[in-house]
Parts: sequence; structure tokens; C-alpha cells
Amino acid sequence: MKRAILSLIVILSLSAGTAWAQAFPPNEAGVTMGHWHLNSRDVAANKKIFLAMGGTEVKGGNFETVRFPGVLVILHQAAGTPPPKGGTVGSIINHVGFTVKNVQESVKAWRAAGVPVLPGGNGRTDQAFVVTADELRIEILENKDQKFPIQHHHVHFNVPEPVIPQIQSWYAKTFGAKPGTRGQNQAADLPGVNLTFSKADGPAVTTRGRVLDHIGFDVQNLEAFCKKLEAAGIKLDRPLTRNPQTGGALAFIYDPWGTYIELNERPNAVYIQ
Repeated sequence: MKRAILSLIVILSLSAGTAWAQAFPPNEAGVTMGHWHLNSRDVAANKKIFLAMGGTEVKGGNFETVRFPGVLVILHQAAGTPPPKGGTVGSIINHVGFTVKNVQESVKAWRAAGVPVLPGGNGRTDQAFVVTADELRIEILENKDQKFPIQHHHVHFNVPEPVIPQIQSWYAKTFGAKPGTRGQNQAADLPGVNLTFSKADGPAVTTRGRVLDHIGFDVQNLEAFCKKLEAAGIKLDRPLTRNPQTGGALAFIYDPWGTYIELNERPNAVYIQ
């Protein structure tokens, strides 16, 4: 409950017109990508990385927050909270991803700023990886035609191969994600994020307690959305909590494979046009 209360504080204390303008307009189900919540060992060091990569610091609340088009990166290590049990690799979310206009130009600038960058696979020049000291793995891909210098792109899930059609279907049914493919992988799209599903090489554990503790989706009319979830048999791990003064609200659920998910309703949200 402490985690939920802290999350509510940061949600409701930031200005909707500035802090939340990172989100793309929601889909027909009222859902858009919201945030990553990082359980950071060194908040200041990790914030420096995200700012050097092109994020914008968001002031307010109890959390350090960096904004990118499509996602907020929330960095927090609560007093008394154990350090992360591990990085993203080995959890249900293997890595997350950004796109940039030119990977090699970005890599050069980031390395000069001290960002820990690894080369792409198989000699690829249109791919790179940023891996933080907490072992958050971030894939960097190239999109020369995008509007922004850097923007959120994907969340990459690793699950047993027979589960891939099930997880794709679950996100489509639950959040209105549009099924499709990304490369050779099954995928589903929401505003601001591609959800990519691949075969796990071994057991994958829950995200909760790892460096990427949970992901967040912004949801319009969260009360009605939660009722729909419960009617579908999805249990709320944290019940809907609302601030009557601002109208903001949150709730938490797990997907059936262990991804911890925060749901947020943001009053007077401003979307990227």
C-alpha cells in the first residue's frame, strides 16, 4: 500500500499540462502508454543517463522523473525498500526500447556524456543498447522519419513459446492493443508503445522487485475500466484510489505472466499532437 500511496502522490502533485504531455492520444479503449517505474540503486546517476539521452526533467512530487515523448521514466528508491533483485534480463520484460533519428550520431554524443552504450548485434549500425549499472537494458533503434530526436518505442516481453499467442491476445482484449508483428516477433500496438513478444530462453520472473518494477498505462475513466477488468476476472492488486480534490486515480494489476502494471487516470491530461 505504501508503494501505491507514493505513486499517487507523484501523480497528483505534477502539473497535467507539463508533466503529462509526454503521452500520445489514447486508443478507443481509452489507453495510452504512461511510464516505467525504476527501482534505482542510484537515482542521481540514472537520472543523469536519461537526461543525457535527451529526456526532460519533470519537477514536483517525491520521485525523480524524466519525460520522453511516449513515456515518463520514474526513478525511485523508497526508504526501507530492498534494492532491485535483478535487472530486466531474466524477468518477464527482457528490455525496453527507444528510437532515435540516427543511432550512430546518438551513440557518439551519449558516450561523450558518459552514457554506458553497447554496440548493436551482428555488427548492426542501426541498433545499440544502453545498460545501466542496475542492469536496465534499453534497446536503441533507428527511425529517420520520426518527429522527435528520441521517443519511446517498445516493451519487449520474453515468455515460453506456447504462451506468445496468449499474451498477445490478453493485451489486445484487456487494453485494446492492436495485434500484429514487429520483425519476426508477434506484437501488439498501443499509443506510444509496441508490445513485443518473444520466446524466453529460460524461466522469466515477475517484474516486481526488479530494476523495472512495473510499467504504467494511462487510462481514461479508470473506475469504469477497473469494473471491466474485474468483470473479466482480473483481480486488482491495489484497488482504485482516487484523490477527490484533483480527480486523479490509480490502481495496480498483474498480467497472468507476472508483469506488474500501474493504471493511472490523469486529470486534464494534455496529449502529444
